[in-house]
Amino acid sequence: MNKRILLPTDFSQYAFNAIRYALNLYDSVDCDFYFLNVYQVDGYALDNMMMVPEPGERAFEVAKRKSEEQFEKLMEQLRAHPKNPRHRYHTISTFNSLLEAVKQTIAKKDIDIVVMGTKGLTQSRTVIYGTNAINVMEKVTECPVLAVPLETQFVPPKEIVFPTDFKTVFKRKELNYLIEICKMHNSFLWILHIDRTDGLSKRQLENKDLLDSILGDIDHDYNILEDMKVQEGINIFVESRGSDMIAFINRKHHFFGSIFTKPLVKELGYHSRIPILVLNDRS
Repeated sequence: MNKRILLPTDFSQYAFNAIRYALNLYDSVDCDFYFLNVYQVDGYALDNMMMVPEPGERAFEVAKRKSEEQFEKLMEQLRAHPKNPRHRYHTISTFNSLLEAVKQTIAKKDIDIVVMGTKGLTQSRTVIYGTNAINVMEKVTECPVLAVPLETQFVPPKEIVFPTDFKTVFKRKELNYLIEICKMHNSFLWILHIDRTDGLSKRQLENKDLLDSILGDIDHDYNILEDMKVQEGINIFVESRGSDMIAFINRKHHFFGSIFTKPLVKELGYHSRIPILVLNDRS
């Protein structure tokens, strides 16, 4: 199994923390890691396509060289850690918006998963996930996105929480990466349902049975919490158990609409120091 993993970086501490997390998460897997840095050029706006800097222009070359020099420092940092013969590194510097650069790189390099850092609690109590992270988590539907908070210290994900409302039919392909991580680390998967009605409907029960069949021999169980807000239920469950990862499905923004509202992202980020894996049905 060879994985192609995209790691956007602005050379900050939280970006480097996400890089270390990804290297550890896929420690036993043959991987090509693509480090992506997007840079801006003084005097040029990304939203003005009439004014695009040309390679060779002084301002363009200065910005590009600065990005490349920072990559050299990053590679030095990585060389200070034990070398993993299974891992290969590639760097990409480009003048672009982060979202467009991520999407283009996914297409060109056939990326399997994006892993990126989030600002974390120490940066701001009101801005838990930056605009860039939210954009990528919500709008990148070509592959899964794993968001890693600054406070996250890597531990193998022995317990993963998967909240669901059971209202839509599960697809095997959208759960592939979650199943893969569970198998890599022998993770236990908790399927969490927040029930604000009177139990599961016939349709929900059918979807639950389908999920069972898709998960197969993955060690998993179900937990239903009643009469509480979704974000409150997730936080209480995750914190009480000391879980290692939360996984969501972003299905044509349906789940983001109900789960990743701004207040919920703020609540989850404020109380949680664990990574969030965003899956989608195009993965």
